[in-house]
Amino acid sequence: MPITEQALVAFALTTTIAMITPGPDMLFVLGCGIRGGPRAGLLATAGIATSEAVHIAVAAAGLAALFAAVPAAYMTVRIIGAAYLVYLGVRMIRSRNDDQADTPLADALPGRRAYLSGLMTNLLNPKMVVFTIAFLPQFIDPRQGAVWAQFVVLGAIMIVLEFLVDGTVGILAGRIGGWLRRRRAARRRIDVATGGIFIGLGIRLAVQR
Repeated sequence: MPITEQALVAFALTTTIAMITPGPDMLFVLGCGIRGGPRAGLLATAGIATSEAVHIAVAAAGLAALFAAVPAAYMTVRIIGAAYLVYLGVRMIRSRNDDQADTPLADALPGRRAYLSGLMTNLLNPKMVVFTIAFLPQFIDPRQGAVWAQFVVLGAIMIVLEFLVDGTVGILAGRIGGWLRRRRAARRRIDVATGGIFIGLGIRLAVQR
């Protein structure tokens, strides 16, 4: 085992605390689950987990240093990610009265769209890259050797916890949303509320330093 037991326990506890604290990822999954059902919430979580795997690989390669060396790159990626979130939110609000509101719940938010949205919103959040490259190395011990193996182990734990925490939120939100969406007025409010969440997340990403 390339990582000590103490480091694994500390990492698991710290990561769990960070994940159960409501943040952009959890709010995004919550919105997808309410609007599209348990499957959409779970697939949105899968998209976020996929992007986290990419972030972990970036952290392991040290590529996040690019953001420190070229501030414009950080700003560009952040603005693109923020714009994408706002676009998703506006689209949901504008489509609240579409005929799709009367389609079955499973079609309210296609699984593929939920997955890709989760992937893109998290992938285009440079703060996650910076966080990962600042967080993971705290539990890496070069003296243990096999640094890449340590990143793989810690990354796998992070992804599993992502599914356990945000996946649970997405499924529960989907079940609650399913009950609400059977009422026409509630469906419209859900779309507006979900769109508002996404727009708020986009604005937050754009203005935060």
